[in-house]
Amino acid sequence: MINEKVGVIGAGKIGSAIARGVIRAGLAPKGHVMASDVSDALREAVARELDIDVTPDNGALCDYADIIVLAVKPQIVDTVAKEIAGKLGKIKLLVSVAAGVPLARIEANLKPGARVVRVMPNIPCVVGAGAAGFAAGANATPADLEKVSAILNSFGVGMAVEEKYLDAVTGLSGSGPAYVFMFMEALADGGVQVGLSRDVALKLAMQTVYGAARMALESNKHLGELKDEVTSPGGTTIAGIYAMEQKGFRGTVIDAVVSATRRSQELGKGS
Repeated sequence: MINEKVGVIGAGKIGSAIARGVIRAGLAPKGHVMASDVSDALREAVARELDIDVTPDNGALCDYADIIVLAVKPQIVDTVAKEIAGKLGKIKLLVSVAAGVPLARIEANLKPGARVVRVMPNIPCVVGAGAAGFAAGANATPADLEKVSAILNSFGVGMAVEEKYLDAVTGLSGSGPAYVFMFMEALADGGVQVGLSRDVALKLAMQTVYGAARMALESNKHLGELKDEVTSPGGTTIAGIYAMEQKGFRGTVIDAVVSATRRSQELGKGS
């Protein structure tokens, strides 16, 4: 339990996932969680699913909550931050999950001394399997970071980093699910190429990726060691690995992370 009330501004996919995770993990009871959104449909959906109070009024939400999660589109962060600045003061904690919006920009819209933590989540948080990085603002306390870590770990894994590394988090885990989806699709395409039905190939591909990820998470072994356990001399796996390495598989993946990181940096500067 975090023993504080949680308010989520923005009841879209990420915002609702955070509320869901907090409740399902027992960090806060339903009566201590509220969501706000301008959309009647989103408010009704999250209220129906989670049985929590909702409001169209961000100010009312800030009056209610001790921890406010800002889960709105980056384009309206400045507007919403200015709107709620007087409600936050130095007492309440603001957790921003707005992609690419730096701490300095958020803090500039708030009152002096405001406590802010910036989070970069990823889309698997909607199924309780997110991977997120988070960084402290100028006035955030160690206790604030512990609370944010608990919230993030309620629907996945949260890792504390310096803010300058959040663009790298974006390039790796933020954009990473798309790379994995492409890899699974390619695995399935390979299965179809060698005669499997599309349905069978897709299910085998998805379960293979899930199983490999679970083994990696639950094992203390190096990924290279796990790979070697599947790779017999002169066998099928080494033949497949050879083909992938001939096409620059590892380098391509690394380039994808680097390119996404650089684009995140550009977006953060307004490019």
